[in-house]
Amino acid sequence: MPSRKTKTHPKKEAESTCLPPKGILIAIGGHEDKSPAPGTDPEAEYAPDSILRRFVSEVGPNKNILIVPIASEEPKAAAKDYLDLFNSLEAGKVDVLDLQNREQAHSEEALRQLEEADGFMFTGGDQLRLTALLGGTPWLRRLKERFTHEEIVIAGTSAGAAAMSTPMIYQGRDNQGMLKDEIHVTTGLQFVHDVAIDTHFVARGRIIRMAQIIATNPGCIGLGLEEDTAVVIRDGRELEVIGSGVVTVVDGQDCTDTNIHRIKSGEAITIRDLRVHILSCGEFYTLPVQEDMHR
Repeated sequence: MPSRKTKTHPKKEAESTCLPPKGILIAIGGHEDKSPAPGTDPEAEYAPDSILRRFVSEVGPNKNILIVPIASEEPKAAAKDYLDLFNSLEAGKVDVLDLQNREQAHSEEALRQLEEADGFMFTGGDQLRLTALLGGTPWLRRLKERFTHEEIVIAGTSAGAAAMSTPMIYQGRDNQGMLKDEIHVTTGLQFVHDVAIDTHFVARGRIIRMAQIIATNPGCIGLGLEEDTAVVIRDGRELEVIGSGVVTVVDGQDCTDTNIHRIKSGEAITIRDLRVHILSCGEFYTLPVQEDMHR
């Protein structure tokens, strides 16, 4: 468990009368440490405070975990490392959701697996597969109900993390973002609202494409997650940073100007007075959740 440091709060905080979700969300920037549990391989090195061990700890001892690899076109390969690691820790039953089309998201078997799990691990791949296969299905609706009313834990890495927010980045090369319409956004799975999540953030130089997303709606907060770095979000807004890298928070609420609405497609963007926080392990941040956050 990382040491606790002084909280970093945004300049403006909106108070909400709506009840926050009881579930915990863990969004991971990708390439997280997957070394085996202590004692399972005498020759292997392991990180005692790894993100995935923190996930298992938050779920609780002997609680069931469901791996959700459907963002990947090779789900069995995507699930394998997680299956091996979780089985080596104090998890209960570890299962894998085999869901490759929307019809399967209506099945009794998929819903049974959902009901039996206490923790959910969404692997990497293509975030558009997640929204296209799960959006509007009984499976996703039930998961949202449980996240709102039960103390479950939902984790996602890389594409699995990018899909967790309301605005979801789904297209745009790492070196793009300075020209209008180079970045494409759709609605994500909506476990955290008014937040745009991007992953592999420092390694792939994605600050400019996040700036364009914030320019289109400065009411959103951008979370740029570096590899082997994650945020643990409680109550829908209280964020803790864990892992070996940094989280970049991009706040445009107090920006004084942007030209995104005045320029044509393909022209360079401007946004003035962005606020940026760089947060490392153990730091905290309170998201400025809007009044209708949890309705």
